Amino acid sequence: MADSLPPPRRSMRRIVLAGLVGNALEWYDFFLYGTAAATVFNKLFFPAVDPIAGTIAAFGTYALGFAARPIGGLVFGHFGDRIGRRAMLVTTLTIMGLTTALVGVLPTYQQIGLWAPILLTVLRVIQGIAVGGEWGGGVLLISENADPRKRGMQSALGQSGVSVGFVLSAAVFALLSGTTSPAAFQSWGWRIPFLIGIVLLGVGLVIRLNVLETQSFRQVQQRRETERFPVLAAIRQHPRAVVVSFGARLAENGGSYIFLVFVLTYANQLGIAQWVTLVGVVLGELFEAIAMPFWGALTDRVGRRPVYLAGAIAMIVWAVPFFALLHTRETVLVWVALVVANAVCHGAMIGAQASFFSELFGSGVRYSGVALGHELASVLAGGLSPLIATVLLAWLGTWWPIAAYLGLLGLLTVAALAYAPETAARDLDAIGRTDAERTTELAR
Repeated sequence: MADSLPPPRRSMRRIVLAGLVGNALEWYDFFLYGTAAATVFNKLFFPAVDPIAGTIAAFGTYALGFAARPIGGLVFGHFGDRIGRRAMLVTTLTIMGLTTALVGVLPTYQQIGLWAPILLTVLRVIQGIAVGGEWGGGVLLISENADPRKRGMQSALGQSGVSVGFVLSAAVFALLSGTTSPAAFQSWGWRIPFLIGIVLLGVGLVIRLNVLETQSFRQVQQRRETERFPVLAAIRQHPRAVVVSFGARLAENGGSYIFLVFVLTYANQLGIAQWVTLVGVVLGELFEAIAMPFWGALTDRVGRRPVYLAGAIAMIVWAVPFFALLHTRETVLVWVALVVANAVCHGAMIGAQASFFSELFGSGVRYSGVALGHELASVLAGGLSPLIATVLLAWLGTWWPIAAYLGLLGLLTVAALAYAPETAARDLDAIGRTDAERTTELAR
């Protein structure tokens, strides 16, 4: 029974810090590519096509990173449920840091021709595999150790690292693009944010290597309940949970990359200065990082589903005002559009997500189950949403279809949540175990 108690407060703070910092560093690397795809890669790696087609090509390689994420989720989820969460988190962080640094030294199309976009695509796929295995493990690092009464808030604190990672990537890009000439930035300035990844890798490894394995997984090992093929067991034991986590992700992930990545290209076409949009994105993510623990704490009081549902509905409602505010081209109104979209619409969903998804699956298959629904949805939602939005804009020449697309994603998530159970404060160790199994365990 002692193993089932939450760790001491000091240890829990260290665990939350490891989750937050690890998430920030991992997602700094992944988001960096999205920012570069919208502002630099279309010119440096796909210059043989017209500007809009170059952007589509850049977003195409961006989407490939998302297509690779389920592979990472399945591979690292499998070993995370068999070997442990901690080892997989160290591995994914190492892969991501090294790959990001390699992008920073990659020759451009002008230097090596067709090999430039090919190598860029390969590195992006490797990034996708690494981040696909990262999210589930980072979430479980906190949720499997948290006090059930505070799991929503503590898990959301770790999720704040996602926003911090984006803030770091966008802020570094904004700083360099604002302090160097356009020619210098296109020549060498864009490389610096990617090379910083190797430094951040060292910081992340020091933190993660000092965190122990989660309590839930240690109990699975002690009971010898590890599954031979965890992902198949997750589908067999928790089919409803897989469907719910997939559907719940559509609005959260798809909307996020409209608000964070596509908006950089769209605002540029509207004649909005790049620094205005980047600062707006940074402000949106800063407010979201602060708001996430609030949303998570709210789920501890009223439940996961109501908060998640509120975020999905807010995104549907905000889709039209979001674009209308962008079209004013007024700096403050552009910032309002981005802050509400990220801190309120997306923030409520992702603030509830970590604890919600963790509570859907049993301990023996949790890493695989969480990764499966989460990463499959990322391919169709986040990976394709900037590309779909760009194609819609090129085809129809207006923002209305993109707003309708956001509304559709929101409706799909609302439907998934209607099918979902309420999970707040569930006993993670009891999920998927029969009364007889728990009685036998207590009798030992």
